[in-house]
Amino acid sequence: MEALQAFSLAGKVALVTGAASGIGLECARVLGAAGARVMMGDVDHSGCAAAAAALRAAGLDVQARVQDVTAEGDWQASIEATLAAFGGLDVLVNNAGIYQGGTLESNTLEEVRRVHRVNVDSVFLGMKFAAQAMKPGGAAGRGGSIVNLSSVAGLIGVPGHTAYGSTKGAVRLYSRHAAVEFGALGYGIRVNSVHPGLIQTAMGEKVFEDFVALGLAPTPDEAKTVVLGMTAVGRLGTARDVANMVLFLASDASGYATGAEFVVDGGMSAR
Repeated sequence: MEALQAFSLAGKVALVTGAASGIGLECARVLGAAGARVMMGDVDHSGCAAAAAALRAAGLDVQARVQDVTAEGDWQASIEATLAAFGGLDVLVNNAGIYQGGTLESNTLEEVRRVHRVNVDSVFLGMKFAAQAMKPGGAAGRGGSIVNLSSVAGLIGVPGHTAYGSTKGAVRLYSRHAAVEFGALGYGIRVNSVHPGLIQTAMGEKVFEDFVALGLAPTPDEAKTVVLGMTAVGRLGTARDVANMVLFLASDASGYATGAEFVVDGGMSAR
């Protein structure tokens, strides 16, 4: 029983971005089931609202709002709305992101800039405004945990992932620097990054299609077979696999973990 209680988020408030579907939605579900009150943000407001309604019907205390994670004003409004709705902020899950495939030579400058705006600028803005609320003297003022979603592509090189991988490498080091800085300033805010491998989501399916386009596999199914051969556990990951790691990092059970990378890739990067 003590082990289960260690992962309880009772009394905590979380903000999860990119929460309309995939990993973000599963994070909202898992954190909410652990007792957190959750604000779900997504640029797809109708999808996010529908997802939140389903979670409320299941008994979870969640709300939804539209949030463009590249917009500074949206971040400020989302933090304020979370504080107004739930009276605090203890956990930020910077999950929102987009995938950009293609070779380095085929990518356009605008494609690269766009994926950096969504995947990196959002992490900067999220950490900035969450820290202002979480730190001593802030509107929430009790410290907390920031979990930034990176990728295994932020740790190892992958063909056709130069633009995407560069953003996820940036998230990894942004998290490390923020963790050290917040610690030095006495904020009581932990920052860690999570690095999923290929997960069974719409984004994951796009990666398999890109493997075919690059000539790395004849069909998406063959691409999956190649990936399965690279994983020690012999299966693709699920959104729940990632959300469970996020739950650990959001909880007090991970209280001595900060500035670290947590890999959820079935052993792919261990080779």
